[in-house]
Amino acid sequence: MNVIRYTMLLLLLAGSSALYAQDKPAESTEVKKKITYHFHFYTTPKPGKGYITAGGNGPLLSFASMKNNGEHIRNIPRFTMFFNVGTNYNYDFTNNIGIFTGLNIKNIGLISKPNDSVKLKQRVYTLGVPLGLKVGDIRNGYFFFFGGEYDLAFNYKEKYFLDGHKKSKFNEWFSDRTPLLMPSVFAGVRFQPGFGVKVQYYLNDFFNKDYSQTVNGVKTQPYKDMEAKMLFVTLSYNFGTHRSCHYERSTKKYRGGGSKLIIEKRTVIDKE
Repeated sequence: MNVIRYTMLLLLLAGSSALYAQDKPAESTEVKKKITYHFHFYTTPKPGKGYITAGGNGPLLSFASMKNNGEHIRNIPRFTMFFNVGTNYNYDFTNNIGIFTGLNIKNIGLISKPNDSVKLKQRVYTLGVPLGLKVGDIRNGYFFFFGGEYDLAFNYKEKYFLDGHKKSKFNEWFSDRTPLLMPSVFAGVRFQPGFGVKVQYYLNDFFNKDYSQTVNGVKTQPYKDMEAKMLFVTLSYNFGTHRSCHYERSTKKYRGGGSKLIIEKRTVIDKE
């Protein structure tokens, strides 16, 4: 009887040990996971130091007032994102007043419909040098800017459409169809260092009234009685220096438990 009793006791102890081993949670192990983030923002340097900012004009929306021999010509607002690039050189005297100049390449032009069947797309690439004044909270908030710019027209392109079908196109370097120099005035507002809005108005006609060409032996002046005044609105006029912010985030996870978030590193990199 004692043998049977001890045998039953050993079996009960072994079963209890097995059940305890199954119910015991596995020993927690730590797993690390690292995630990297990059953020980009713009800042404005302190006054008394010249600095360069990338970006002159962004997307352009152009409007025009066109007449031929006093008769209004129907035209369509023209939107373009290519090819508008530039750079500005800035000098701020105080936190509230500064000046700037630079170099800007712009794609400006017109879309007109002389009649229901014909549509013309005429554009010119220009290289412009602005000179402007900034007034307001230059470093941290809103400010206004205004000034003038001289553009050098270096490539003219024209597309001719008939009943919605493109029939011809051509481009000319330093064409006589437009003035070589195109003066303008502009004004705008900057909302934060990387974003603003600018309106620019051209003082002379888009076309050169003295331009002449010979067609089938006949000399003509196609733009003699043409009047085309143009302005455009552009976004992303930039007055801030580019900085990059680098974050490394580490997450510690535990098997059989929760997770813990740790930010390990923050690095700010200047990219002026």
